[in-house]
Amino acid sequence: MKASELFVRCLENEGVEYIFGIPGEENLDVMDALLDSPIKFITARHEQGAAFMADVYGRLTGKAGVCLATLGPGATNLITGVADANLDHAPVVAIAGQASTHRLHKESHQVLDLELMFQSITKYSSRLLTPNVINEVVRKAFKLAQTEKTGATFIEFPENIAEMEIDDKPLHVKQPTAPEPPMEKVEHAAKIISDAKNPIILAGNGVIRNKAWQQLADFAKRLRIPVANTFMAKGVVPFKHTMALGSAGLQANDYVSCGFNKADVIICIGYDLVEYHPFLWHPTQDRTIIHIDQSPAEVDAYYSVAVGVVGDIKHSLLRIMEIASPSTANAMKSLRKAVIDDMNQHKDDNSVPMKPQKIIWDLRTAMELEDIAISDVGAHKMWMARMFRCEFPNTCLISNGFASMGIAVPGAIGAKLALPDRKVVAVTGDAGFLMNSQEIETALRYNIPFVILIWNDNGYGLIEWKQMNDFGRPSNIKFNNPDFVTYAQSFGAKGYRIEDGKDLLPTLKKALADHTVSVIDCPVDYSENLKLTAKLGEMICPV
Repeated sequence: MKASELFVRCLENEGVEYIFGIPGEENLDVMDALLDSPIKFITARHEQGAAFMADVYGRLTGKAGVCLATLGPGATNLITGVADANLDHAPVVAIAGQASTHRLHKESHQVLDLELMFQSITKYSSRLLTPNVINEVVRKAFKLAQTEKTGATFIEFPENIAEMEIDDKPLHVKQPTAPEPPMEKVEHAAKIISDAKNPIILAGNGVIRNKAWQQLADFAKRLRIPVANTFMAKGVVPFKHTMALGSAGLQANDYVSCGFNKADVIICIGYDLVEYHPFLWHPTQDRTIIHIDQSPAEVDAYYSVAVGVVGDIKHSLLRIMEIASPSTANAMKSLRKAVIDDMNQHKDDNSVPMKPQKIIWDLRTAMELEDIAISDVGAHKMWMARMFRCEFPNTCLISNGFASMGIAVPGAIGAKLALPDRKVVAVTGDAGFLMNSQEIETALRYNIPFVILIWNDNGYGLIEWKQMNDFGRPSNIKFNNPDFVTYAQSFGAKGYRIEDGKDLLPTLKKALADHTVSVIDCPVDYSENLKLTAKLGEMICPV
């Protein structure tokens, strides 16, 4: 068989269902081999969109999402999405065609050293120089992508290697199991927790990757310890849970920050430093930190760990919970009440442009609890992270490691393919929407329905927010937009415009019931950004 056929068989062996990408001249043999495979190829309109689709698919399934491009500009277009997956610890295997090995040693048309280029943004990057190593390289790429901490890997496949004949077969697939936590570390952590006056939990994305959310909820309830989650760990503890404090990560003083200021012991569970830097929640460097994760703690001056419990997170929490004593503190009940009161403040405000708080209230009301919201990057991300209530993990996806704009629309395609029974809403700003809006056509072509909710302010709202905070004046952040309703309709999608605040909720319900792509143009009042900054700056902690 051809090497390209073996390559595809190896992908099948790894359980690949979809490949997101764009065909090219240098991946002709792979594309032809896919015609005889059960793997479905999703032809995207831009390689960045394909990488984002793979990224979100990987986050939701735990299996590596796969994206494919040709050499040169096709491969470079993958970079942002692949880097996003790697820093957000989403399992992705990226593949790119390459020119014949006979011209890789010299300057040549569209040739870049892709293996080297992807090394800095992946866990593993390799070039196939002989068909005899295909089964090993593919197995290693998937194994590393799907092993804690999960991330992106890359395979470069020269066109002449793909054409060669090979008599080989895929390798047996077996994922490593997480080790048991050492008992002496468990006992040490349990003693610190038992002696703590005001402990608090910071739960990160690793809790989701390790599927340890039920154990975390039980741990918090049993030991009476309040839980703050990172942006990427929304829903790891249901918001209705009496110990839930909501999201940490606004990079400003917030209600949740009061919890960290009050705490003497901070228990970090499945926490990645890339999610929320410790100098923002531990500036004093004098708290006792417990690290519970499948991987050892990163070295950081603000993250000096008293004890690291490294092993299966589920088992670590169960072992500690069995021997630790519950906290006798008031569990920061007043802090939780302040968070809830803040969320409810503008629920009846129907003014237009709409307040961010009201948009989120209506969105939460319209969606079922297990539906999926995917937030793009912008000012709306900060509001979604802070105020969108989640009762289940993986129901509000926020890219906050690499934090790239443009993820929401293609990400919604990946989400819907991963979990077709869930409704999906891409929550995006007008800027982020236009970065990958062409993927609306992809969604319609494959009959993938979802809702796009555009927060429209005719500008880069988050950048303006930071400019005004730092300098008191904006700089080059305004632009004009097309008519988003007409734009949606030009693809064959449905388009809605919100002109009265009371229309958003029924429009969302209608759009969620549509069996197509629906775009909602919602004007947003971002004067609330600076009002929030002022409010938090004057805040007196309620604990």
